[in-house]
Amino acid sequence: MAVLAGCGPTSALDGDLTTQGGGARGGSVLDQGVNPLDNPDGTGPGLKPITSDKDRAQARELIDKVRTKGRGSKSGYDRDKFGYAWADNVDGVPWGRNGCDTRNDLLKRDGRDVKYRSGSNCVIVSMTLYDPYTGKVIDWSKSDAAKVQIDHVMPLSYDWQMGASRWSESKRKQIANDPLNLMPVDGSTNGSKGDAGPATWLPPRREIRCSYAVRFAQVALKYDLPVTSADKAAMLEQCE
Repeated sequence: MAVLAGCGPTSALDGDLTTQGGGARGGSVLDQGVNPLDNPDGTGPGLKPITSDKDRAQARELIDKVRTKGRGSKSGYDRDKFGYAWADNVDGVPWGRNGCDTRNDLLKRDGRDVKYRSGSNCVIVSMTLYDPYTGKVIDWSKSDAAKVQIDHVMPLSYDWQMGASRWSESKRKQIANDPLNLMPVDGSTNGSKGDAGPATWLPPRREIRCSYAVRFAQVALKYDLPVTSADKAAMLEQCE
């Protein structure tokens, strides 16, 4: 959980405030987002509900591959163990070292009607976001940064307890900045999640819960992390 504030590296552009389309574009706002089964690297915008029987069966097959284990100790956990927030100097993840911090990369991916700070093609000052967790359409501006936060789908504290405490710092920086594990959402909704797994927290919008479970599983599988047996059962249930 991190509030969207501050500035990342920028690239110079001529002229005043630039308006560009970022992430989800076109069509009904309710159609925005990509089916996570079709978006294994997380570079597509948002989350689209999984509705067909075929896709739900595929989702369960994916979730079933995730290992289970009890939560380990939270002792020693600190956000800084995963690098400073929204670092760009990360190798092995999409958009790493592209001259723009992770937070702004994610806003560009998922935002519509994106406007940049004058002279920058990186720092976003306003946009419209369709939040898949709640179904809200959020008009966001940098002056009210906490209105939108970036959710770590698989929370960093959860990662730590499930095995990331033994990782190298570079691998922890990867999972903290990997777009597969990141979702811009309503700030207050994100604040209610903490480091909960799917057994104790799911997005309020029921239609998106199978997609959320798939994304949680995709992160776990990519980084070879287990989940608790209760969390895996809850994930499978969402895609029945």
